[in-house]
Amino acid sequence: MPADRLLDMSTGNRVHAIKDRGDDLYQTPAVAVRVLLRVEPIPAVIWEPCCGPGAIVAEMRRAGRVVVAHDLVDWGCPESECRRDFLMEHTSAASCIVTNPPFKLAEEFVEHALRLCPEVYMLLRVAFLEGLRWERGFARHLARVHVFAPRLPMMHREGWDGPVNSNSGMAFGWFSFQRGWADKGGQPTVSWINWKTMPGVVEKAVA
Repeated sequence: MPADRLLDMSTGNRVHAIKDRGDDLYQTPAVAVRVLLRVEPIPAVIWEPCCGPGAIVAEMRRAGRVVVAHDLVDWGCPESECRRDFLMEHTSAASCIVTNPPFKLAEEFVEHALRLCPEVYMLLRVAFLEGLRWERGFARHLARVHVFAPRLPMMHREGWDGPVNSNSGMAFGWFSFQRGWADKGGQPTVSWINWKTMPGVVEKAVA
C-alpha cells in the first residue's frame, strides 16, 4: 500500500492518513444539506462551527435559516469568523448545531456539541455506529440516522490533486442527536435516503 494511504479497518475503505489530511476539510455536497432540510425540522437559527468555505452555510441561508458560522481556519466563508476552535468553546452560539466535523475529531465534536446544544445534526460516516464509542453515552442522545443510499457525491479533500471520483467511497448519513432522547423514552431509528429521486434536491443542484 502506498505510504500516503491507509485502510480504515472499520469500513474497509481506503482513506487519507491523518498526517496527510492537514486541516481535514472535505466540503459537504449541496444535495446533502438539501436532504437534511427535508427530513429534519431544522430550527430558524443554527450554529455551524466548522464552516469551511461555507457549503452548509450557503444552503441553510438560502433556505431562510440564520447561521452563526466560524472555523479554525479562514476558508473565506461569507459572514463568518475564523481562528475559533470549536472544542474550546464554552458557551452556545445557538440551540442547534449542524456541521460536517473533521473526520479525525468526529467523536470529540459530537461529545462537545451535546454539552453545548440540545439539538445536534452531524454528517458522519455510517461506520460511526460501530465501536466502543457508544460506551461514552452517545446512544442516549441518538434519535435518527438518515443513510444516503446511493452514496453521496465524492467529497475530495481540499487541495486534492489526484483522480476525481463521482461517488463517495464511504457511506455517509446525517446523525440526529437530541440531548437525552433515550431518557425521554425515545428509540433511535434508521432510514435510507435516495437523494437522486427526492423532489427538489438534484433538480435544484443542476438548475
